[in-house]
Amino acid sequence: MSELPLRAQLAAVVGKGAASLSRATGRGDGSVIGGKIALKVEPDLLAQLSRGRRIALVSATNGKTTTTRLIASALRELGPVATNEHGANMPTGHITALANEPDAREAVLEVDEKYLPQVLEATNATVVVLMNLSRDQMDRASEINLLAKKWRDVLGRSQAHVVANADDPLVAWAGLGANYATWVSAGQRWKEDSWCCPECGGHLKRDPDPHWECPECGMRRPDATWSVDNDNDSVVDPGEQHWPLRLSLPGDANRANAAIAMATAAAYGIQPARSLPRLQEIRSVAGRYTSVVTDGVEVRLLLAKNPAGWLESFAVLDPPRVPVILSVNAQIPDGKDTSWLWDVDYSVLRGRRVFVMGERRTDLALRLETDEVPFEVADRVSDVVAKAKAETPDITKIDVIANYTAFQQIRADYGRVE
Repeated sequence: MSELPLRAQLAAVVGKGAASLSRATGRGDGSVIGGKIALKVEPDLLAQLSRGRRIALVSATNGKTTTTRLIASALRELGPVATNEHGANMPTGHITALANEPDAREAVLEVDEKYLPQVLEATNATVVVLMNLSRDQMDRASEINLLAKKWRDVLGRSQAHVVANADDPLVAWAGLGANYATWVSAGQRWKEDSWCCPECGGHLKRDPDPHWECPECGMRRPDATWSVDNDNDSVVDPGEQHWPLRLSLPGDANRANAAIAMATAAAYGIQPARSLPRLQEIRSVAGRYTSVVTDGVEVRLLLAKNPAGWLESFAVLDPPRVPVILSVNAQIPDGKDTSWLWDVDYSVLRGRRVFVMGERRTDLALRLETDEVPFEVADRVSDVVAKAKAETPDITKIDVIANYTAFQQIRADYGRVE
């Protein structure tokens, strides 16, 4: 990395000090406040910290924290990596991540969808990773079609190598604006936000899956050179070699994340034989998929922030005999609007013991009642464990699905488990 100007060095030092103070006083990990104060000293700090580095930006509605972690792990084959793999995904968090690793040539930054154009222009990133786009926090974010248009426009002005999911029409349309792209068939379970062509508005033809095309304007799914084979738990590379994944992280969504991470690593010259073992080592990401033991019962934590995320979480639940806790808040990081609950099909939970928690548990309870899913109300995970054990002494597992702040509250109850 090139030597920073004196003002930028001062900004970085001041930001680190603020972050350290935040951690010492128990107010957080300091990623946001450190970057915010550093920006007050040097508004151009993100661009200056980015010079001389090879930066990969990772953006999506779901899975970007996990994929950032996977890519960063793979790129450590090349040396130290600067990354915000715990989720501070706006410019303040990017500044903190880069300032914390001043000598790292490689950087992998998770980027909030709304901020991707701004961050790409500031960092002049080498690689941009695009995975999926679906509705999320509609009271804060713009319509996803507008986001895709902004992505497409900025990629057309960039020389970044795009690694993108060909199976998501919105992502593909944005990626088709880039000068160079690697396409991954990573799948798209949630299709409710992409039935119409992003180019002309025509109705997309989707048969056979994962193919899609627009009969009106001719836009169609790009040919993918990497793909996920969910039936055989493997990733297929451009040479048609199958790489058995055997990940510690569960579900089809994480197979997709791994495929995209492997394709990104290959863009850096790291082939699957070197990248895959690093991906297999990862068992949890910022508390996601972590299991903690409470009174002899294994409690597994799953994060789901929007309809697409809840659909993926339902797909990795343990068998129906295992109870599930659903917890929903509506604080600013979650989005105040809980109408998205009505977009989720909860009927898959019928026949399973379901508990509801969180600040908006009554909203969730009404939604479950409409889908004819019996439920019980609870205040804390420990209360559910105690009740379930009293009634079923041989119970060994409980799954928890929670949206963002509800998830963080549960993690805090367990000492911020990783």
